[in-house]
Amino acid sequence: MAEHIVDQSQWPRADLFRFFRGYQKPHYAVTSRLNVTRLMHRKAEGVSAYRGCLYAIGAGVHAVPELCMRFRGDMVIHHDAIAISMTVPTQAGSFGYAYLPYTADFDTFDAAARAEIDDVASGRPFDPNNGGRDDLAYLSCLPWLDYTSINNALPGPDDCIPRVSWGKIVDHGDHADMAMTLEVHHALVDGAHVGQFFAAVQAALDRI
Repeated sequence: MAEHIVDQSQWPRADLFRFFRGYQKPHYAVTSRLNVTRLMHRKAEGVSAYRGCLYAIGAGVHAVPELCMRFRGDMVIHHDAIAISMTVPTQAGSFGYAYLPYTADFDTFDAAARAEIDDVASGRPFDPNNGGRDDLAYLSCLPWLDYTSINNALPGPDDCIPRVSWGKIVDHGDHADMAMTLEVHHALVDGAHVGQFFAAVQAALDRI
């Protein structure tokens, strides 16, 4: 997947990037509730709600250029596309990591996601990202909890890969919703970008 160096002399956020790069705790997480009524209707038709969420998150990430930016030292790069890396429960009672390119066509994405998840669940060797790539977004689901906030284990202040979590789907009778959290590095992502992400995820959920 292609990447491009961001020209910081032309980048409106260059001063903010340099400012927040100096923080010891530069990450922040925002949780919002998303309407999944249509997704639950699609689940009744045989669509996996889990894979539907993966698709919607991939759409949300790719709708916001800042979520596809990473820094390496003082250099900022922009990925044309990134893969999603999600946790997958294994038959042995632990979990592994799956890696899946995002595809805008839902049926194509869904088939690839199902195959990747099945492969990891069946016991593919544990394969965490060791820092060799940053064209990723990390995803995890907590289907047991309708939580109100969450944050993630992070290796340090230079980790700039976005994390997305989502919780239990709650049926309210006339609609269904769930919590979703986006955790980002403030050197690259501002609140407006977080808002754009949630709007794009909701739009994707509404069209699956």
